[in-house]
This record gives sequence, C-alpha cells and structure tokens, in this order.
Amino acid sequence: MNTISLHRYLRLAAALVLFVVSPMLLAQYTQLHNFNNHAEGSNPNSPALLAQGLDGSLYGTLQVNLSFDGSVFNCAPDGTVADLYNFLGKPDGNTPQSGLSLGWDGNFYGTTVRGGTSDSGTVFKYRDGVETPLYSFTNGVDGAFPWAPPIQAPDGSIYGVTYNGTNQGRAYKINPTTGAFSVIAIAPSETVAPLILGTDGNLYGTTQYGGTFNRGTVFQLTTKGKLKIIHSFSTNGTDGTGPIGPVLQAADGKLYGTTSAGGTFGLGTVYVLSTSGGGYKILHHFQNSGGVLDGENPPAGMVQGSDGFLYSVAPLGGGNSQGTFFKINTKGTTFAVLHDFGTIDGDTPRSTPVLHTNGIIYGTTNHGGTQFPGYGVLYSYNANLKPFASLVIITSGHVGDAAGILGQGFLSATGVSFGNGPGQLIPINDTSAIVSPLAGAMTGPIRVHIPTGDLTTPQTYKVLPSISDFNPKSGPVGTVITITGMSLYQTTSVKIGNVTLGPGVFTVVSDTQVTATVPQTVSPAKVSLKTKGGSAIARGAFTTQ
Repeated sequence: MNTISLHRYLRLAAALVLFVVSPMLLAQYTQLHNFNNHAEGSNPNSPALLAQGLDGSLYGTLQVNLSFDGSVFNCAPDGTVADLYNFLGKPDGNTPQSGLSLGWDGNFYGTTVRGGTSDSGTVFKYRDGVETPLYSFTNGVDGAFPWAPPIQAPDGSIYGVTYNGTNQGRAYKINPTTGAFSVIAIAPSETVAPLILGTDGNLYGTTQYGGTFNRGTVFQLTTKGKLKIIHSFSTNGTDGTGPIGPVLQAADGKLYGTTSAGGTFGLGTVYVLSTSGGGYKILHHFQNSGGVLDGENPPAGMVQGSDGFLYSVAPLGGGNSQGTFFKINTKGTTFAVLHDFGTIDGDTPRSTPVLHTNGIIYGTTNHGGTQFPGYGVLYSYNANLKPFASLVIITSGHVGDAAGILGQGFLSATGVSFGNGPGQLIPINDTSAIVSPLAGAMTGPIRVHIPTGDLTTPQTYKVLPSISDFNPKSGPVGTVITITGMSLYQTTSVKIGNVTLGPGVFTVVSDTQVTATVPQTVSPAKVSLKTKGGSAIARGAFTTQ
C-alpha cells in the first residue's frame, strides 16, 4: 500500500471510529445555501467578508448576478438568503467583491472594484435597503479598484485601502456623514486585505508585495496616517510570501495570518508576530503531498474560537483537491483539516470565515454547489464553540458612555457586568443591545446575564477614569492629598509632578477616592493617575510650600 493510500485508509478508519463514538461529529459542516446567479448573485471572491448585523443575520456582497452588477444580500442563521440591493454600475458601483463591515453607527460599509463616475471603484454604505455611494475613485492620486471593505474606527471615520491603479495602493479616510475623502498614507504595494482595528487603537493590514524583498508586508497604520512596515516577508526559501488575507489579533494580543505562497513546500504558511513586529514565527507550512493533505495557497484571514484555536480555509488541495477548512492552535503544535471541500457541497473557498455570536462559523465558497455550473455556496461549521457576546468597535468609555453589543437572548437578559462591576443593558432586539458602564464598573470582559448562562465578550472593555478634583492644593512635602473622581478602584499608579508613586505610597479608598503622599518633586506639580482602563489628569496643580 503506497503512502497516500495508507493515509486515506487511516483517515477513513478514524472517521468510522468517530461515527461510532459520536455520530454528530460527521454533521459539523452544513451547506446552507446554493448561490444563484439568476437571483441574488453568485461566486463570492476574496475578501467577501460576512458581517453580523443587529438583527443576528449575516450580511455580505456578491460580485456578479445575471441582470445587475453585483448585490448585497443577507442570510439568517438558518441559511435563508434574501437579495437586498442590486448594483447598477453608475453611480453606485460594479463588482462588489469586498463583503461588508458593520460600523458602530449601525451602517454597513463596503466597496466595489469597478463602477462609479470614473469606473475605478466606489466606497458605499448600506442600511435597511438603501445604498449610499460615499466616494468614487478616479485612478489618480486617490488610487483605484478597492477590494477590501473599509472599517469604522471609534472616531467615527471609516478607513480603507485600495488595490492598485495608476499609482500603488492608498490608505484612505472618509467621513461617512459628509463624504469628505482624504488619502492618509501610501501603502507598500497593492493590497486586497481588509484593515483591522487593534486594541492599541492602530490599524493593521497586509500587502501581497512590497517591503524589503518585494514579497509582501504586514504594516501598522495610525488614524493620523503614519504607516510603518512591521514585517517584510523574505526570500530565504522557507519564509511565507504573498499575504492576501487580513491579520487577526487573537486573545493573546498577537497578530496571526496566512501567506498564499512560500514556506517549505511553496504552498503558503500560517504565521504569528507581535503588534510591534517582534516574535515573528512560522507556525505551519502547508503541504499537499506525501500523504499530508493540508490544502494549498490560503488567501484568507482567520477567526479564533472560544477553544483558542484559529480557523480558516485554503482554496486548493485537500482530500478532494478543492480546498480545506482547517484549525490550528496559537503555538502551531496542533493542525487539523476539519473538512475537505468538494464540488457538490461547495469548493474553492477564498473568503475569511466569520464567527457568529451563536458560536457557529460561517463562510462562502467561490465555486461549487448544486446550481449548475457552480455558483458557490454559503456554509456553516459547528465546532461546538460557546455562544458569546461581542462589542461593536467601541471598547472603552467613561461611566455612562454607550457601546453597541451583539449576541442573542438579550430580551431575556437579567443584567450586565463590566468586569466585576455593574452596567446597564438596553436591548434593541433579541440579538443587539446598548450597554453602558455604571459607577463601580471595572475594566474587563463584559458579561451579559441570560437564563441559559452568561455571554462573555472576547474583548476587554476599558473603563476610563476621571478626576474631578484633589485637595489640598498646597502644603509641604509629605502632605497627603485626596484625589476624587470616578472609576478609580483599579488605580495602578499616581503621578505628582515628575514622580510616579507605586502601591504603598498611594491608597485606593474607594471607586471615587484615592489618597497619595506628596514626594519631593517639581512645584507646581500636576496630579494624574493610571488605572487598568486608562489615565486621567486633574485640573490645577499642587504647590509645595
């Protein structure tokens, strides 16, 4: 028996054992919908992001349909698909490959590769059946042909990147209310990868080319437009090259991604690095030979489940040579193919999967399905992950500030906690709500209390402190001052003038009061403090007598 035959025999034997032990494991992959080019559209290409909406449905775009120039669609968690909007080319755009992102303002944002006033692509927003073009690219200094959907930042602006045009890729900023557009940075090369918003407030992205060796980059971008390449993929023979998909910031704060080529076998890699670019490491080299059928040339980003594993797809290779759905742990020590795509149930997956708050992973394939000649499918994969709640972009604020949150069961919720402190939850419907920290709230994950068990956010919400006053305003060195404010319970340091005081030199009396002993320092001296959620500075200064 040759190596490949032995490998297939072992996989069949393992499948039979799983059937005996747990028959439900065989039903984890579900083909939910066959796209139809004669109806809603077809053949979702990269990046084709799906976004969970306020109603719990998934929203996306399809690049083509028979009578129009692409469409916006939604899909209920049970797989019911509806065609919501059809593009006409001008002025709204043509070929919406981007998929959508959900903003904290409740709008979806996306792009079209072509169309618009100059046939160089558009940026648009969508809500409740209404598509509004925000900008038409000119293929000039503004760039052209955007593939990736923009994302909304906490400042309200949306940020995105262009693929290419007469000029190399551009990073742009748009005011979604006025449509005011500006180029904020020049990308290292063309890029099709959506930006992500890091926990540090910076944006992160990838380019397929560019960098020191012209083999691709990972870059950091501030909302002010400062771009820094934090990793250049190399030509050393084993490094990955040509990243197409976005990076993911996992629970450990590190960035994870895939490359479409390179690695030991030339078929792509999974990599990890810090937000500063340090600690770069290849976690997995894709192989599709010698009895190992991982898949080939992954163009997508990854999602992280409650089990800590990263999940994604490869469009080629695998047991049917038509792509794989796989998982890998963050150390790279465990890699497993969970599903081999095939023509009937969908093949050639190119889009980054999305993890719904119900704990189920959803995605699309570019081809395959039962609609001849293979218009692609929408699928789900149940990896037995826990349901959760998820914040919509806003992950910090003062007491009373509002943030949007997605989940399920909110109409039966009995309360919400910010860390170990109180909060307020106002349901919009059963799958979305507005939450606010109350006095005594603490920095930490948000937990929504529902009868079936708490729904916890993977994000940490940072409760920002505030200082209303301090007293006395003057005195000798050694004077004990009382700082009053809000959200002070998690104070980690106090600074008076140019001296930072650690625990033992200051005392947390309550969530609204901290005392500190004035050291030998400059005079007058500003008074400030830091907590786990942020920092605050008092008005006025302490004068040493």
